[in-house]
This record gives sequence, C-alpha cells and structure tokens, in this order.
Amino acid sequence: MANVNVYLKCDRNVEVQSADVYLSDVASLRCADKTISAKLKALKVHHFAKEGGKRCVVSTLKLVELMEDACANISVSIVGESDVLVEWVEVNKHKGPVQWLKAALVCLVSFFGTAFTIMAYHNDVGINEVFTQVYRMVMNREPQGLNVLEVSYSVGLALGIVVFFNHVGGRRLTKDPTPIEVAMRNYEEDVDKTLIATAGREGHEEESDK
Repeated sequence: MANVNVYLKCDRNVEVQSADVYLSDVASLRCADKTISAKLKALKVHHFAKEGGKRCVVSTLKLVELMEDACANISVSIVGESDVLVEWVEVNKHKGPVQWLKAALVCLVSFFGTAFTIMAYHNDVGINEVFTQVYRMVMNREPQGLNVLEVSYSVGLALGIVVFFNHVGGRRLTKDPTPIEVAMRNYEEDVDKTLIATAGREGHEEESDK
C-alpha cells in the first residue's frame, strides 16, 4: 500500500486549557485522507499532572513517532517549528471581585506610574525654565500663571501618546501593530527560545524514544 503524505506544521508556543494535550492542540495537519487526518488529530501527546509543572516542551520527533505508530502507511513532512512549548492555562470564566480588583490595581499603577515618569523627566530637563525663557522671547514679558504655551504642550503630549500607541480606547487608528504589541511579541519569542533551549539542555524535552 502506498504511503500517504502528511504535512505537520507546529507553532513555537501554544496554550491549552485541558490537562490532556492532543496533536490537534499543538499542530496543524494536512492530509488528503480524511480518516487518517481525524485519527492523527485525536492522538494524545502529553498529560499535565496536577502536582507537576504547567509547561512542557514537545519535540516534533515525538509527534512523528506517535503518528507513525498510529498509522504505518504515512510519510510525515515537517514544515513548522522543530519544538513546541506547550503551556497549560486554567481559565476561570467567572470574573469575580478579585479579577476586577486586579484590573483596577493595574490601571492605577499604570496611570500614576506614567504620570510620575513624565513629571520626573520634566523636572530633570527643567521644562519650566524652558517655557519661561521661550515665553519671554516671544511675548517680551514675564509669564503670569498658566499660559498658552503650557496648554499647547500638554494637549500635544496627549495627542502624541495616542498617535504613538495607535489606540483610542479599544479602537486602533491604523491596522499596524502598536509598539507595545511589537515589544511584547519580541519578548515572548525570547522567552520561548530560552525555555526551549533550557529544556533541551536539562533533558526535560519530550523526544522520540527511537
């Protein structure tokens, strides 16, 4: 019987909400035979113990071994990552007061932390003296309290932050990713690479036994 071609594509990082991890959770399959495809997707590749860790690294060699043991007449081609970092995330769908309190705390810390950072920067560069000097040069007199220069600067600073972070509330100004999203994606990739490399170095990576 001729071998059936199966294409296996894995991402570097996946999240699951169940202790039992199946092949369909960690990889995408492409196979002309729908029966073989359904059988392979239902293969269990890992089980998270309650007392164990919430992360594991699964090698595609282990996935290929499980697939070949389940279906002998297949030829597997790997087109994705060589290792998959699987993380078990227990999601609480019922948002209680603790979750709302955490969200409020994060908002307060972000707001006051940002405000303090801006004020500290302005104090370091002596923004008040700069505004006073510019006002004297333009108006040829001493500033009296709040002036149009300070108001314009404050409005421009707020608009600049909105444009830079590409967000107004929950809406985007453009379809481009925001700087925070780019930074978080780079951070996640660095963390994933480090965890995979550490697992391989310490021998915790789940590999083929062949």
